[in-house]
Amino acid sequence: MGKISPVSIKYNVLANIQLTGVADRPDVIGAIFGQTEGLLGSELELRELQKTGKIGRIEVNVKNHSGKSDGEIIIPSSIGKSETAIIAAAIETIDRVGPCNAKIRVKAIQDVRISKRDFILKRAEELLKELVETLPDSTEFTNKVTQTVRAREVQDYGKDKLPAGPMIDGSDEVIVVEGRADVVTLLKYGMRNCIALNGTTSTGTLIDLMRQKVATLFVDGDRGGDLVIKKLAGEVEIDFVTKAPDGKEVEELTLKEIQKALRAKLTWAEFTADDSHDTKPTRVSRSTVERSTRTASPRSRTTSTSSRTTSTRSRYSDRSSDRSDRSRISRDRAPRVDNFLVKNKKELKNLADDLIGTRGAYVLDDGLNILGKVPVAELGETLGDISEPVFAVIMDGSIDSDLAMAIDTKRIRHIVAKGTKNADTRARVAQFESLK
Repeated sequence: MGKISPVSIKYNVLANIQLTGVADRPDVIGAIFGQTEGLLGSELELRELQKTGKIGRIEVNVKNHSGKSDGEIIIPSSIGKSETAIIAAAIETIDRVGPCNAKIRVKAIQDVRISKRDFILKRAEELLKELVETLPDSTEFTNKVTQTVRAREVQDYGKDKLPAGPMIDGSDEVIVVEGRADVVTLLKYGMRNCIALNGTTSTGTLIDLMRQKVATLFVDGDRGGDLVIKKLAGEVEIDFVTKAPDGKEVEELTLKEIQKALRAKLTWAEFTADDSHDTKPTRVSRSTVERSTRTASPRSRTTSTSSRTTSTRSRYSDRSSDRSDRSRISRDRAPRVDNFLVKNKKELKNLADDLIGTRGAYVLDDGLNILGKVPVAELGETLGDISEPVFAVIMDGSIDSDLAMAIDTKRIRHIVAKGTKNADTRARVAQFESLK
């Protein structure tokens, strides 16, 4: 007798059977074939359908108890749903099994393909979840490529060929680190105004650069870092000082650790007044310079002292003037922001209205001309790459700590945003609502 392949089953006819006496499985199967023979015509003859594989092996599970029998009948079918329903109805016409009265009731026709579909959907969800977890995020790809490219931007600066970032000349501030690996690390995270010492030895190139720009000395969190501070402070004026966490080198730090260290930077006065530092570096002074010239000839000593004194006075005068300007700008910021918003409110509102719902940002110059439009997610990276001076930014989003770092590095004056996410910035931030 032919058997249907389990793979081709479409439906299962599920029926209950109750007998008034005791019967076995062969008795029930014999009654099914015998009492349906000739009932449905040759095309739906159970024996013929089973021979051709359209009806599978009929399963009968019968239990005998208290002189009676009952159980379950399962008939697998690969024919159409209409024909399967006809056969199911025909099974219910069987009223005797052997010497016993019988009652058969079909409880369900089960579509096997539904259970297969359910399995397919469930398994597909599991496979898709595994696939998503193993595939890297596109942002991760972008960051890796960007970091690799930036790491290759290290250039040799000045006659001493010091490792430096590409924005060392274009920025008013510089970050001075100890070695080339530190420069590479800062470049990976978008800080392109960095330059390295040659070990602990300062050079004329570095000293000249630090005299011209606002310099932040960023050293390792070890004894070597303290020695660098002490040595460099005896040769040039340092504006700010910060250190890596204890026992760590700058090249080992993550972006979050670097940002935290730079935010915690101290002015020279604060640094030398802090009792937690075991080194007390001293600055080069005019008296130090004069003492160093006492062994020279009277004429050369006079010339050298005069020249250096004039240079020192000029340098400190320039520094004082620059810091006074910065202090005045800081004091005057509040009224300037008000005037800026009042004077340009209409134009700013039009630009802000264009951005609502786009998650985009406009980068503006001091004439409020649009230098570019970028997604908010890419704004920090764009600010690090753009060479033109940026005066203001209007963005359909909030300022996070990473973006605040990029804004301060670029020295942007005004930001119009939806808010801040616990981020501090030196730029003046206006809310979208204030433009209404």
